[in-house]
Amino acid sequence: MPVTINAHQLGRLIDRTIGHVADEYTEPLHGICLETDATHLYTVASDRYTIAAARYRHHGLDGEPFARTLPAGSLSSLREWITALPGTDPVTVNVTEDRFHFTAPHSTLSIAISLSLTVFNWRGVLRGAMEQTSPTDDAVFPVLDTRLLARFAAADGMIRLRVTADRQAVLIVGEDFLGAQMPARARRAGIGTDDLATLDQVYTTWHHTLADAEPIAMPDGIPAQTDRPRYEVTRDIAETAGDLLKQTLRSTHDMFSTDMPSEALAAYATAGVTAWTAYRYLDALHTADPKLAATVVAETADQLDSGEIGEFAWDAAQQAGHDPKTWSEEYEAWLEARAKNTTTQPSTKEPSTITSA
Repeated sequence: MPVTINAHQLGRLIDRTIGHVADEYTEPLHGICLETDATHLYTVASDRYTIAAARYRHHGLDGEPFARTLPAGSLSSLREWITALPGTDPVTVNVTEDRFHFTAPHSTLSIAISLSLTVFNWRGVLRGAMEQTSPTDDAVFPVLDTRLLARFAAADGMIRLRVTADRQAVLIVGEDFLGAQMPARARRAGIGTDDLATLDQVYTTWHHTLADAEPIAMPDGIPAQTDRPRYEVTRDIAETAGDLLKQTLRSTHDMFSTDMPSEALAAYATAGVTAWTAYRYLDALHTADPKLAATVVAETADQLDSGEIGEFAWDAAQQAGHDPKTWSEEYEAWLEARAKNTTTQPSTKEPSTITSA
């Protein structure tokens, strides 16, 4: 029955569903369901109006699958315990009759299970939302409560929506994430007496404002973003990844297509290697945690724009237990030795720490 997953991914599973936990007045749903099958660990939560199911491929299941619900009151303690662990630490999740047991290499957390928290048929609910068909009148569209829709902000950086009918659930899809939201009745949502229940009614309401305009596709009708100043660093993940790949290709192209001094060749090689390494790290981080990747890209852009990355790197090296002062002294000694030898190739090799940096 035990299942193993790393601490970072367990925390992310909880974060993606915790916003959908029902309040204490809906006791059977006042928690997050933890469930396993042969390949995945799932977290599932619902407040009856929304449902969210996230999954991650676990490191292995020992025995039969399980399905139990973590009480909402214990979620803060569990999340704090996970946050205190290194993200790569394996966490084994085991279930006994009345408790969850979370075991990391150096600590253990046990949480009591409330038998009143039953696991509902979330697979059936989501399959129903996925397989529901659209009516022939596709002009009818649902009313969505934006306060409920906002709960899906933690689902993924980008999501897909499937809308089928006025009174049917809207399907919400992300990477390793399925969710659904029930529409509200127009009257309860404060829109009046279904005045805006069809596209024809919306068109009639807005005809006075839009009648003189020619239809234009959205990308063609809105001015494109002007190129940002050269000194500004992009905060967009896709653009950052593109810039890194472009730098890699340009550096490797110039290395093999032109004659250049050895020092220039080394500079191009370093630029290409560094750009490719940064791209691989960013791609892996985005796959593991898109939200964290977006945060890191934005923070890095701010640091680059500040022009103080040398100071940031010095502080980071000290915090990581390195000795940047020694690195600097070694590099200064190498520069001095190179300057003394003006007629032949310097025999003194550049310090490895500087080269690798």
